[in-house]
Amino acid sequence: QVQFVESGGGLVQPGGSLRLSCKASDGIFRLYIMGWYRQAPGNERELVATITTCGVPTNYVDAVKGRFTISRDNSKHMMSLHMNSLKPEDTAVYYCNTNLGLGPWGQGTQVTVSS
Repeated sequence: QVQFVESGGGLVQPGGSLRLSCKASDGIFRLYIMGWYRQAPGNERELVATITTCGVPTNYVDAVKGRFTISRDNSKHMMSLHMNSLKPEDTAVYYCNTNLGLGPWGQGTQVTVSS
């Protein structure tokens, strides 16, 4: 079963940027429509952005439109999330998974936006 490992989180000031990475353990990654999810304390996990198998972004949640960009490199079994103009409300643990959340959940990577 494919495994996902997220990285790239950290502490950033409001207005700052981060780039998150997701590494898949298996080349079968290329067959999946993928997504980035986030879960803030006390909240349910939400799907933030999705991308087709060919690398076309398909959906962004309204809260991140125009600020976040999802991309993928199937040759490297990797997916990224470029986050700009970060806001305190973006603070959450970010995860990658298939667009339906069917894979195993990794540890996630913590993003904290605070001054």
